[in-house]
Amino acid sequence: MPQTVITVTNIVIGQFVQPVLRMTAQAIAELSQVEPDEGASLREEVYLRLSELLISGRLAPGDKVSLRDVAGALDVSIMPVREAASRLVADHALEITPSRAIRVPIMTRAEFIELTRIRKTIEGHAAAEAALHHTTEDLQRLRSAQSSFRTQSMASRPAARRVIGANMKFHFALYSAAGSPLLVKIIRGLWLKAGPVINLSVGQPPNRIAVDGVELHDIVLDAVLNHDGERARKGLVDDIDSGAERILRHGTFQDDPPVKDRGRSFGET
Repeated sequence: MPQTVITVTNIVIGQFVQPVLRMTAQAIAELSQVEPDEGASLREEVYLRLSELLISGRLAPGDKVSLRDVAGALDVSIMPVREAASRLVADHALEITPSRAIRVPIMTRAEFIELTRIRKTIEGHAAAEAALHHTTEDLQRLRSAQSSFRTQSMASRPAARRVIGANMKFHFALYSAAGSPLLVKIIRGLWLKAGPVINLSVGQPPNRIAVDGVELHDIVLDAVLNHDGERARKGLVDDIDSGAERILRHGTFQDDPPVKDRGRSFGET
């Protein structure tokens, strides 16, 4: 695998600064750790693995994607990586800059608000369906995902990437419990855009993640256990609103005026 050069920039989040690594060595390594889809072609596999980095929040707004590094990490030629990147550009999950670099887009506030509104409608519906149609295996996955999210969120020094990853696993365990592969596919399309932005919500004091995220997930889980579709929908919508409110209050968007860096964020990233 070719040596990866890491360039550090900063995204300002309130009084903290979130370090952003340009196609980090960690993200590169995690590409090969994403579980493969046994039935997928090479082209589809590369696309799915790159998509997973976006959906899970392991890439942040502004991160640049090196096609050469991705090809090296996956031990494939540059062609399927280029094709996967082109698909993600068409999905508006990646963009090509004037200098021809490929990066994760930085949203405007209006774009983020619109995405949040759509997520609440579609993901809220999925939560309600999960409450009505889940299986015993679905409940086991949900409980396990929530236990992991609680552990990561309430650690003395929460690791941002682990918190984001555990949050994503809970959400998709919930959506899968709705019993609709098409619905999950639609939501994955939304998370291609939402996943990187969710990165911004962890640049807050750790108690906010614990109080807001864990308690709201508990409400959703309890509603699913009791087959209460409306309560599951409302709990999920409240969870999305809670994260969106933090991001809008403390995040930096494309159309915001420049803000001077004031130091690094807490915890590891």
